[in-house]
Amino acid sequence: MREALFGSLGSRNAVAEARVLDLYAGTGALAIEALSRGAAHATLVESSREALSVLRANLTSLGLERQTQVVAADVGRMAGRLARQGPFDLVLADPPWALVDSGEAPDAIAGIVGEGVLAPRALLVLEHSARTKPPSIPGLVLDEQRRYGDTALAIYKPAILAPPRPPQAGTGSE
Repeated sequence: MREALFGSLGSRNAVAEARVLDLYAGTGALAIEALSRGAAHATLVESSREALSVLRANLTSLGLERQTQVVAADVGRMAGRLARQGPFDLVLADPPWALVDSGEAPDAIAGIVGEGVLAPRALLVLEHSARTKPPSIPGLVLDEQRRYGDTALAIYKPAILAPPRPPQAGTGSE
């Protein structure tokens, strides 16, 4: 699944030189994969002490400390801090599926998006159960969904916030 995801992201030119935000980073596998494919920098957010220990060890063993920043915190409480570190070109979110189903993860992501963390052409990838529909996240529009067995990946892009202006009278576009 990871290979297919990064193949798809690569075909969109979404990884090379990207500033990556890895939410619910776990062991850091997604950010590490992005860095191995040419991403410029990754910020990884994780709250579990056990996962943080493994995450830091993985980054150290691969010599990625200079290309990464680890934030030991709950994703839902990080919107303001992440906004100061953005904008990010690629956001990877692999929360526990129960947090997606409860709405907690989509709400946290919406808070981060609302703080202006995303670059204008950014992509956000959310992993969730294939048994559920991808959640609606304010500020984002669903661009694509892929299924891999029990897992689904929803790929979002920033929504256009302002509706198009109506043509003005006398401009020849009536």
